[in-house]
Amino acid sequence: MDDIRVLIVDDEEDLAKTIAERLEIRGIHTQTASDGDKALNLIKSQPPDVVVLDLMMPGIGGLGILKQINLLENKIPVILLTGYGSRERSIEGMNLGAFDYVLKPCNLDDLIIKIQEAIKIK
Repeated sequence: MDDIRVLIVDDEEDLAKTIAERLEIRGIHTQTASDGDKALNLIKSQPPDVVVLDLMMPGIGGLGILKQINLLENKIPVILLTGYGSRERSIEGMNLGAFDYVLKPCNLDDLIIKIQEAIKIK
């Protein structure tokens, strides 16, 4: 898994950092972004293999970021992070091209499996 690069986008910086640290321990290279603009800049300058994207963020939200990712030449799989009350928005995200979604708080093993599956179809 040493060559997998994941961008975690969440305005809850502590949560993003925790997920990143736990993925790093398992050999997955990570970066984090706390807002849509920073995420899109990182995606354009250092494209990750997979984006783990929170749906509910201030400014450009997760669905807006997903739409911008879909416009890129290099298709990057997106796994949505969502709270329990946002399941409908997750389905909307899937309809917009997201690979899959996980509910917060996410089970790290489930997230890793989804990351690996996303890379296989890339």
